[in-house]
Amino acid sequence: MGADGGTIPKRCELVKKKKKAEKVERDVANAAKWKSCQLSNEPLKKPVVACRYGRLFNKEAILEAMLEKKLGQNEVTKHIKNRNDFKELKLTDNKDFKDGPDRGMVYKDHNDTQWICPVTALPMNGINVFKVNWICGCVVSEKAMIESKSETCLGCDGPVDNDKLVQLYPSEDVLEQYKQKHAEEIAAKKAKKAEKTKEKESAVEASTSLPEEEPSDLIAFKMPGGVKSTNHNKFKPSATAGVSEINERKRKLLLSKGSIQDDPNVSKAVKSLFTTSEEAKKQKTAHWVTHNPLYF
Repeated sequence: MGADGGTIPKRCELVKKKKKAEKVERDVANAAKWKSCQLSNEPLKKPVVACRYGRLFNKEAILEAMLEKKLGQNEVTKHIKNRNDFKELKLTDNKDFKDGPDRGMVYKDHNDTQWICPVTALPMNGINVFKVNWICGCVVSEKAMIESKSETCLGCDGPVDNDKLVQLYPSEDVLEQYKQKHAEEIAAKKAKKAEKTKEKESAVEASTSLPEEEPSDLIAFKMPGGVKSTNHNKFKPSATAGVSEINERKRKLLLSKGSIQDDPNVSKAVKSLFTTSEEAKKQKTAHWVTHNPLYF
């Protein structure tokens, strides 16, 4: 069996088991998530913003991606459409925090963070639950909120609404609730916008449509044919009607081969202006157009 005098190999030596996934320490995983921007993977630095799903970003990275229209290309930021979808945070600095590179002979506590709770001084490292007041942007630990039972913000004494508290890096169940709530808000805004548009269109149609009944205080006038009417929309005397008739008469006159003297609709005063009139023919002097003053 073993070819060395009777040794028998064990099953664990012959059968290879499936390798277990490498476990990353929770402290190291939290440090990478709570200390780095989720968009640029750079270290977080003020000003820091949080989205409606509780993720942390550098404000500069978010604004650059928004200007370049690249937010929709990233799975982490595709839900951010405008400035209302993220909030700048008011963070409390940890005076004892010392940042620096990892060294072999120097111990570094990954649970130590640069920001803490303003009430309990708990580090914002993922071990404790932290929430953002979306009204003012203050970040406070959940433990401080439960113990104090304050009706105002613990960071700035401003108003607090439990429906507008966003947990930083929530669990999967809470994250699904945030996503559903965000989708409902978007649907409500679209419905409200569509309703306003419909109201405007109906108002325009009402203003352009003709009324069924006319008011009784309108002055009646006589239409051609002896019919009286009070509907001013059906018959409106236009100042351009006479001008159009004159232009039509001139056009017919120019197209006709006859003389203006033969037109019964033209008055004698107008006919006398032309050289074809009887009065112009009986003049003793020449017409002013054909008259030559150098002849005399």
